[in-house]
Amino acid sequence: MDLNDPRPLHDQVAEAIRRAVAEGSYAPGDRLPPARDLAEALGINANTVLRALRDLRDEGVLEFRRGRGVSVLSRPDPRSVLEERLRSLLAEAGQYGYGHDDVIDLIREIS
Repeated sequence: MDLNDPRPLHDQVAEAIRRAVAEGSYAPGDRLPPARDLAEALGINANTVLRALRDLRDEGVLEFRRGRGVSVLSRPDPRSVLEERLRSLLAEAGQYGYGHDDVIDLIREIS
């Protein structure tokens, strides 16, 4: 987690899980570690992780089953994953004084 990132921690956690699922680290049907374990590994509050998990449940990425924990329901839409990463990139670029057009120019330069 990046404490300098202007986005709330629960959004950062949700993005990291969404990306892991999209990249295949977790497949549909796989169970995630308990929220308490994730929170401890990330050094954040368990309620922050739970909020991220609930957001992903509401998006249809995860499902909660009593007694069975949290499992991956589906892979997120690749476009939504890219959109989230772009939002993060634009927010970080803004911290350095770069605007949207500056980022687009940088992308054109490196591609």
